Amino acid sequence: MELLSSARRRWVALVVVCIGQLMIVVDASIVNVALPAIQHDLHFSQSSLTWVINAYMISYGGFLLLAGRMGDLVGRKRVFLVGLVLFTLASAACGFADSQALLIVARFVQGFGGAVCAAVIVAIVATGFPRPAERATAMSVYTFTAVSGGTIGLLLGGVIVDSIDWHWIFFINVPIGIVTWVLGRALIEESEGIGLDQGVDVAGALLGTASLMLGVYAIVKTSDYGWGSAHTLGFGAGALALLVAFLVVEARVRNPMMPLRILRLRGLTGSSVVRGLTASGMFTTFFLGALYLEHVRGYDALQIGLAFLPTTLIVAILSSGVTARLVNRFGAKRTLVPGLTAMAAGLALLAGAGEHTAFFPTLFFAFALMGIGGGTSFMPLLHIAMGDVPARDAGLASGIVNVSMWISASLGLAALSAIAADRTKTLAAAGHSATAALTGGYDLAFLIGAALVAVGVVVAIVVLPAGEREREREPDAEPALG
Repeated sequence: MELLSSARRRWVALVVVCIGQLMIVVDASIVNVALPAIQHDLHFSQSSLTWVINAYMISYGGFLLLAGRMGDLVGRKRVFLVGLVLFTLASAACGFADSQALLIVARFVQGFGGAVCAAVIVAIVATGFPRPAERATAMSVYTFTAVSGGTIGLLLGGVIVDSIDWHWIFFINVPIGIVTWVLGRALIEESEGIGLDQGVDVAGALLGTASLMLGVYAIVKTSDYGWGSAHTLGFGAGALALLVAFLVVEARVRNPMMPLRILRLRGLTGSSVVRGLTASGMFTTFFLGALYLEHVRGYDALQIGLAFLPTTLIVAILSSGVTARLVNRFGAKRTLVPGLTAMAAGLALLAGAGEHTAFFPTLFFAFALMGIGGGTSFMPLLHIAMGDVPARDAGLASGIVNVSMWISASLGLAALSAIAADRTKTLAAAGHSATAALTGGYDLAFLIGAALVAVGVVVAIVVLPAGEREREREPDAEPALG
């Protein structure tokens, strides 16, 4: 009976951390729906309005690696709960914001809290379920949470902004954050941290965080300055210089923030490359696909959210245990390669969408294929990434997983958005109608997204470890869930 109670508690605790992840993912997309209302209410200019998004992106991307390692050092439950508190308090501040400065500062803190919270979740899931079959199921639940949050945010944002006002897209996080903190404190068991006895790698922490923040800043501002501008090249070079300095420090210090041995784990590094290519293709397409539906097809926010439901529902079905069973039977690699292929096919189908393309069958099947791809590839990629990581480094690996996704998605969004905009200008100058020019720009971006995922398929086949089923974790793995 005690064992049954412990097992049940572990699964309930999984739901708790996934609620925290869902809140963070929903918040990232829900704000996009509310931007026009925020701009009108707080009198943002078009250029200053971008900082409502950029402040969050820079702090979130910048602190993921550090937060993941802190989970290894001082305990992942503690880091998760601290991040949850920061995110919830910052959400309340965003809701009460009555000035541009307050909202931007609160969004920066919110991004920091989100990074601290999210950076350790993958580690909590991976170490909390040492048996491969259970871990596959747990990671499926996490995958569904991460993928579905964007669509839920679009739907929820449209309803809240239309029926109440934009402040409540932030206030809604407060009760959810409080309940999640209470349940997390009661249900999540603390992992034993490595400790700070050997000192803290302050130089590595500063260099690594500064490099990521500067890199994200350079990426998100490319829309204002262009890729070949002195601004972009200068800050990009600065980020690379800091990264090189970070790696040099990590190779020399006694207790590095990121032991370089972790980069020799083929599953972690290889899956990070594949995940980056996939994120650049698929998640960018979610954003541009929403713009296509809005500006070309005339969909409102609620209709856009409903249009993406085939993706969300299929990911939900596959995450209910289907993908986990496939991984346990055939191995992670043999499961994810067909999934990535389906994703690339969906993006290619979307690239053929025109001004008058009906939602059914073309758009429906495009989004359905993307759902099949996401539902059968993201969880196996996590499975491979965390499979050979020692329990003591699971938080750092979790941070690397998140950083690879976040940086790649940001880079892909900036690049493909610029390519789509340039293509639209070229077509408009050639005499095409405004709608036709927009469609041509989006279609080119979708096609490049499909190509990026196709490259991910090749990398997965060549680089990732063979598709054997993942072995059970070593005895030193400390359970992070009850």
